[in-house]
Amino acid sequence: MAPSANDQKMTMSPCAGRKDDMIAALRHQQPSHAVPIWEIEFQAWDAASGRHMILGKEFERLTAPEQEKALHTNAEILLSVAEEMHWSAVGIPSGYWNSAPGQLAYYCLPWEARFRQSEVLRDMGCENLLLIANVGGILCANYSEEFCEKMFDEPESIDAMAENGLKHSLETARRFKDCGIETVMSASDMADNNGPFFKPDQMERWVYPYLKRWTAALHSMGLFGIMHSDGNLTPYIEQLASHGLDALQAIDPVAGMDIVATKQKVGGRLCLCGNVDCGRLLLGTPEENFEATKKLLLACKPGGNFILGASNAVQPEVPMANYRAMIEAWKQYGSYVDD
Repeated sequence: MAPSANDQKMTMSPCAGRKDDMIAALRHQQPSHAVPIWEIEFQAWDAASGRHMILGKEFERLTAPEQEKALHTNAEILLSVAEEMHWSAVGIPSGYWNSAPGQLAYYCLPWEARFRQSEVLRDMGCENLLLIANVGGILCANYSEEFCEKMFDEPESIDAMAENGLKHSLETARRFKDCGIETVMSASDMADNNGPFFKPDQMERWVYPYLKRWTAALHSMGLFGIMHSDGNLTPYIEQLASHGLDALQAIDPVAGMDIVATKQKVGGRLCLCGNVDCGRLLLGTPEENFEATKKLLLACKPGGNFILGASNAVQPEVPMANYRAMIEAWKQYGSYVDD
């Protein structure tokens, strides 16, 4: 998208402090250079790079030498797109999770390959990027009849589930740290468009204590901790900001969350990541995405504690003109240097 004559003079040159900016935001400080950019899950690698990212079952069908070559190709694509888009952090592929019966999520690799992908990225040189891995750890909503019945009839089984999830998460985080990861994430959907899934007493039993232990353990390893959740978490935002969490991702605009109001409540204690509407990125125009990102930056940039990105996954079908319009708005309105 071409900036207007008024906007041209504000265009920001790429800065060398992208990783430092991300770390400052996660520490609840204002970055020195610019608002950091990070996507929880970027799926449009092929469209953005003109090359093919090898993932999932396609990766599994390769021989061991072919897989090693594919991980290096993937890393080249990751780093080139991150450089073009001026990201401050990049997430490695997640483990498999079911998005529908018989299907797999898009941006995923087999478990052991995730560790190796991290090592390849580290060894190829990503000094200006914070590497992030999804390790789970915090109990999420489960709308199955079995889970809902157990919450009332067998709450001790949910206790065990939360404990085992925390243990596995921290073991995984330690392995990822050895592979070069500096920040981990728990994708823990706890709400939908109507509000939180868990009742207040259930949050007190199954979420907050584990969140506190999770973040404390991560900090002792020298890692940052980010939680993702879809849906409207407004009723619990104060509590989430009070248990050591470094950042919260989504601040779901589709569910009615107001990122400006949320930042006013918890901005000094919790970094907010988002919340460019991923639906608008998919279906809107470059002009609409530029203006929406500009408005978001002007509202949330002051004081830091803010990381720009889509509210959820950037799907393969997202027109690159729309995504690049978001980046163009960042170039013009994301800098702290001249403020």
